[in-house]
Order: sequence, then C-alpha cells, then structure tokens
Amino acid sequence: MTKHGMIRPAAVAGYFYPQESAGLLSQVQKLLAENTVHTPPPKALIVPHAGYVYSGPIAARAYNALAGLRGTIRRVVLLGPAHRVALHGLALPSVEAFQTPLGDIRLDRQAAAQLEALPQIMVSDQAHALEHSLEVQLPFLQAMLVNFTLVPLVVGQAQAAEVAEVLEKLWDGKETLVVISSDLSHYHPSDRARQLDAATANHIENLDSPISEHQACGAHPVNGLLQMARRLKLHVQRLDLRNSGDTAGTPERVVGYGAWAFYEV
Repeated sequence: MTKHGMIRPAAVAGYFYPQESAGLLSQVQKLLAENTVHTPPPKALIVPHAGYVYSGPIAARAYNALAGLRGTIRRVVLLGPAHRVALHGLALPSVEAFQTPLGDIRLDRQAAAQLEALPQIMVSDQAHALEHSLEVQLPFLQAMLVNFTLVPLVVGQAQAAEVAEVLEKLWDGKETLVVISSDLSHYHPSDRARQLDAATANHIENLDSPISEHQACGAHPVNGLLQMARRLKLHVQRLDLRNSGDTAGTPERVVGYGAWAFYEV
C-alpha cells in the first residue's frame, strides 16, 4: 500500500485528457481501435505528448505496437522534456507512485537508486509536479500493459551521451520498454511544418543526431535514444507523422507529431 503523500497526483487530467476514469478509458480505447499498426515488438518508442484530441491518434499508433508485449513488459523507462522547470541534467521524483484516473503506477525505486549516483541525475519533485510530457503517456501504458513499474525522468539541458548513459544502465531485456516523449515543430503553418517535420523524421530514421529543440521539444532525450540506437544497431520504423492541423486544430499554426518504433535485430 502506497502512503498518502508519496504519490504524484495527476496534474493535467481534465485538460489534456478526461478526468473521469470511464471517460478516459473509453477515449484511449477508441483511439487505439482507430489507429492500428502491425509491427514487430519494439524495444523503444518515440511518442507525442499533446492533448489527446490533438496528438492522441499518433500516440495510439505507437502504443498499438505493444499489443504483443502485454504480459512481457515489466518496466517502462519514460523520458520527456521539462516544460515547467528549468534544469540541467535529468530529474527523478522521490515519490513511490504516479497517479492517473486509471489508478496508481508504482515506481521502480531500485532502478532509480541505480541512477542516483550519476552526476547528471538529480531528484526533483518540482520538476515532475506539473509536467505533462510524461503524464499523458501513462493512461496509454495502463491500457496496453499489466503489472509494470515506471522509471520517470524529466530531461532538461543534457548531452546525448548523458541521456544514453542513463538508458544504458536500465536497457536490460524484453521486460524493459523505453518511451521517449516528444512533439516536433511548433507553431508554423501546416505546409511549412510538414517540410520541417519530414526533415526531422529523416534524421530519426537514419539515426542521425543531434536534432535541435527547434525540430523537437524532446530533442535531448531523442538524441540520447538515437545514440543508443546507433551503438546497438537498432532498426527504426515510422508509425505516423502528422500535425495538429490534421487532427483537431487549424492549419495556420500547428504542432508536429510523430511516432517511431525501435527494434533490436
């Protein structure tokens, strides 16, 4: 039983996704049903993190790739960019669980302890308190997986090698999934965004880093994954590439969203 006060409560329920559990589960299941994919089991995913009405279809495409791993994955290492707190390095929380309307997800404190000696790692509940880039991934993970623990990391200014070192420590086997949360270009007209995001997609698919924060708000964690992918000779597959003008926004000022799966071969 997790003690009260040791749980990070949902911060963006009712804003980025429904606050009520039945409505949330219904929306997630509908998004998954409408955005199917057929892929081998991935080791890592890049997934967008906007409100579900905007990026939910693209995120669902990524999470559908986990369909054959429901009983296999026991730990999710989740990295996303800091939007609310300026920080250098990567921040772990001190809490025991993260909460969503679908329930609590226990943190892997043993894995977190493995990281705390690294100089690029800090513990900051403030960095996690209002951060949406990790939180919006959790209901999809809860819908697709059973009995998994979480290692959540908010990534500030960090070198690709610093992120890759963290990933390497927790990479392990098929029981561990890596999820990188990132949107793409921000606030360009749709046609321009398509050009920019196509170029970023090409970088990702060729494991060609670094990409910049102008290309992807999660550039730092993405660059760390790309460094690991080069080292391990992972195969990468694009699952989706759209923007908010394609889903629920106007085409004049859009945010780009992409989903990719990485496979060990």
